[in-house]
This record gives sequence, C-alpha cells and structure tokens, in this order.
Amino acid sequence: MSQNVEEQVLDFVRGRFPQERFDADQDIFQLGFVNSLFALELVMFIEKTFAITIRGEELQIDNFRTATAMAALVARHQQAPAASGA
Repeated sequence: MSQNVEEQVLDFVRGRFPQERFDADQDIFQLGFVNSLFALELVMFIEKTFAITIRGEELQIDNFRTATAMAALVARHQQAPAASGA
C-alpha cells in the first residue's frame, strides 16, 4: 500500500517539475524544489488524495522531505483508530 502512496506522491511532484527525476528517498527540500506555496500544495494534495487530515503537530518538515516520509505519514493515519473526532 505505501508503495502506491509513494508513487502517487512522486507523480504529483514530477508533474510540477517534469524536467527533473525524483525517487522516493530524495529530499525534495534539500534539492531546492519546495517553497512555501509548494509545501502547502503538498499538504493539500495528501489530505485530498488520501482522505486524511494533517494536524499542526504533523506539519513538520521531516514528514514531507521524501515520498517515503509522506507515505509513512499517510500509513500512520490509515492505521490509526477512527476515534479522533469526538
């Protein structure tokens, strides 16, 4: 499942930078491809695509550096008990 998430995230990033090659473990922040607007787009893409809500404490750069990290964030949400909205 996380492989599918990684591929979807990579497809999103590659769609913004079609001239570049990215793999799941490359730090897109360190490579210089992420500005504040694109970071917001990433968060919105992940929330919409995977039907999750990313809360303030999860808005840490380490959760968004790589497709692998973003897939792990999604996996944590999908495995969490559904008792978070009471």
